[in-house]
Amino acid sequence: MTAVWVLGSRGLLGSALSTTLLHDGVDVFAPQEPFSWRDESHLQSQVQAAVRAFSSEAQEAGGWEIYWAAGVGTMGSPEEVLTAETRAMTLFLEFFKSDASLMAVPGAIVFSSSAGAIYAASPEEIITEKTAVAPNNPYAYTKLKQEELLRVFAMECKNVSVLVARISTLYGVGQATGKSQGLLTNIARNIVRNRPTQIYVPLDTIRDYISAPDAAATIVGTLRMPERREKYLIKIIASERPTSIAEIVSIFKQISRRHPRITTSASRLSKLYSRRVQFRSVVPRGSATPTPESLIVGIAHLLSAERLAHSSPPSVSV
Repeated sequence: MTAVWVLGSRGLLGSALSTTLLHDGVDVFAPQEPFSWRDESHLQSQVQAAVRAFSSEAQEAGGWEIYWAAGVGTMGSPEEVLTAETRAMTLFLEFFKSDASLMAVPGAIVFSSSAGAIYAASPEEIITEKTAVAPNNPYAYTKLKQEELLRVFAMECKNVSVLVARISTLYGVGQATGKSQGLLTNIARNIVRNRPTQIYVPLDTIRDYISAPDAAATIVGTLRMPERREKYLIKIIASERPTSIAEIVSIFKQISRRHPRITTSASRLSKLYSRRVQFRSVVPRGSATPTPESLIVGIAHLLSAERLAHSSPPSVSV
């Protein structure tokens, strides 16, 4: 038995992780109240209470897992947002480490990092876990700093291991609109609403798209591999099926039977993104991990969900 906590459970990856774990029969821990991420003084008392409650569950279970899928930072985020995100992680780690009862129980932390950002300036044609990191923007440097915080934490806590999941381009149903990311979701929403989609990179740009459920299944499967012994392990989470933006537009046209309205232009962020990104993991994944769904199926799901959301009137509170 294992006590499990998903931080960021309302986000795209966090909700997929929660669903995957629930399907495995796991009861996911939930704090008494949502965290006030932007109110650091209030956040401190919330984290302290939540860690204490989780520690009790972990002791009873005899083991624990924490999945860190929280964070609002993107490639275009200002420095203060990224710094606050790192401070929040540091706060959590301090409370984890100060809870002797929690640290006495075997546990693992999974951290969702960004492969696209960390290897953005790499000259390599195919990127694996053996490829040297090549950050070129504050977001990437922040992710590497957070990874290092966790590496040190794992080395200092004898009963704790860490899995860093460097994820390629994530997509899925329910992706938030408030963050400047999510090309597939934006195209789907704009097709349904008959609006143009602005793209800031050339159409021959290659990305590796993986659905949130597939990423979640791979992460959980990797963490729970019986043969996994590393205190600190980095794994690239990707579909390993490179696809150009032109191909993406073609798939949307094929499924929707409507040509997406695309406009292209450069932005200040254009130079931060590599033109051609191909990932290949050389770290084994869990045997129970399914083969990633095809992009055609994933885009069809996106379009269906956006049509349903657009046709359903918003609920009105009385």
